Amino acid sequence: MTWFGPARGMASQQGAPGGAAAGRAAGNDGLNHLAYLYDDERDYLSCLSAFVQAGLRNAEPVFVAVPDRRAALLREHLGTESPLLRYGAMAETGRNPARLIPELYVFVTDHAGQRVRYIGESIWPGRSDAELCEATRHEALLNLAFATAAVSIMCPYDVRGLGTSVVGRVQRTHPEILQAGRPRPATSYAGRGVVPAECEAPLPAPPADAQTLYYETSLRQVRDLVTSHSAALGMAADQITNLVIAAGEITANTLCHTSAGGRFWVWHTSEEIICQIQDQGWIADPLAGRQRRSPEDSGHGLWVVNQLCDLVEIRTSQASGTVIRLHMRRDGT
Repeated sequence: MTWFGPARGMASQQGAPGGAAAGRAAGNDGLNHLAYLYDDERDYLSCLSAFVQAGLRNAEPVFVAVPDRRAALLREHLGTESPLLRYGAMAETGRNPARLIPELYVFVTDHAGQRVRYIGESIWPGRSDAELCEATRHEALLNLAFATAAVSIMCPYDVRGLGTSVVGRVQRTHPEILQAGRPRPATSYAGRGVVPAECEAPLPAPPADAQTLYYETSLRQVRDLVTSHSAALGMAADQITNLVIAAGEITANTLCHTSAGGRFWVWHTSEEIICQIQDQGWIADPLAGRQRRSPEDSGHGLWVVNQLCDLVEIRTSQASGTVIRLHMRRDGT
């Protein structure tokens, strides 16, 4: 992870995860990233099926990752027989949208030298505001992560089920829009990796009854606090272990890469337990935590955290430092 502190830091990591250019095929024109706005299920099935079938006719491997019920409909419609067609578990993997770019990168590198196609519906009705913001961040970062890769991406959006503000962000995170069968350039595309400003706004303050502590030289207090708070809620042992590891990874970065300490909070709702870490470091690489590094490299912390937590929110700048909020569902599902 590229994490800069006020007194000492690490060199910036640039480019796509592991160099997504590995997926580029000679003669192809790089990334195509299209938002598909739909309001009819039959049109949804027809459009996505046509996208998949066109890829298969061209011997282009296709990866389809859409949430639950729609995934079942597409499987029934398209079948599972083609060796070029792969399905992902969007509702599971995409619960934390930061896991989606690494998943797609694996597919791209598995088919190096070929153009591939990807359907990714990471934004769907019923997601929380925090999840929608992080999924929007994911959509913006796709343009950066796969800028030189031979990938055709279609991102469906249910315009009837999603709020107008969510649909409005599509224009800023996708270069092209498809609606009512007509593709057109996005009117306000913000550029590679540019996240809509409302998804970069400061996070709401922790509740007044959150447990909090300051850490400077040791992480034992942080680990003990997470363990006791989680155990009091009756969380499963593996969940407690995962959250302790995640909190430890983030707070360890404070001690490794800043000259000052940090502040830690933990609280819970009826559905999840939440940890927040704040320090004066800053993360320069927008793709940090979405890169699978080799075992010999350092900087695995945020990658590990993204794999363990149900959602990770990050707000970081050189001027204000970094706030990271970790979410884990209490039911473990």
